[in-house]
Amino acid sequence: MIQEITLTPDIDVLDFGCGTGLLTLALQLFVRSITGVDSSQGMLDVFKTKIKEHNLNNVKAEYIDLDKGDVLTGSYNLIVSSMTLHHIKNIAPLLEQFYSILLPSGQLAIADLDLDDGQFHSNNEGVFHSGFDRKELHRIFIDMGFRDVRHRTAAQVEKAVGDGPIRLFTLFLITGRK
Repeated sequence: MIQEITLTPDIDVLDFGCGTGLLTLALQLFVRSITGVDSSQGMLDVFKTKIKEHNLNNVKAEYIDLDKGDVLTGSYNLIVSSMTLHHIKNIAPLLEQFYSILLPSGQLAIADLDLDDGQFHSNNEGVFHSGFDRKELHRIFIDMGFRDVRHRTAAQVEKAVGDGPIRLFTLFLITGRK
């Protein structure tokens, strides 16, 4: 993400699906503020402990559950999300929310799984997409109003599939600007 997005000390960032804050903490060094949101209180508790332990004044963690009707609020220069989109049942309303809270010329950067056959997770409970077709997601970004939409392979992950052999899964990064 750092190679593809503009990070400056005057921007405010939202990390959607922040979990325990790995991405949030990596990006906080480069930005004015970053808010991590997640629907897992347990993960947020771990993240809040990290924030306190490192005495980070530009980082905060918030609970939000879109399935219970919560909505994203605030105004951000950048929204990032890593490995969360495939856990969202209907992504169009989420992308609309992202677009609505991005400031003019704000950026959206999403990293997630390329299409696979559903074997990335050993248990697919809470998994609604077996990855994404990059070209289809690119079209959705354009239809939502994003411009300068780009996608690329971001990483490769080797994982054992069940009791079988190690398998290679690819992750993409897609970015767009409001």
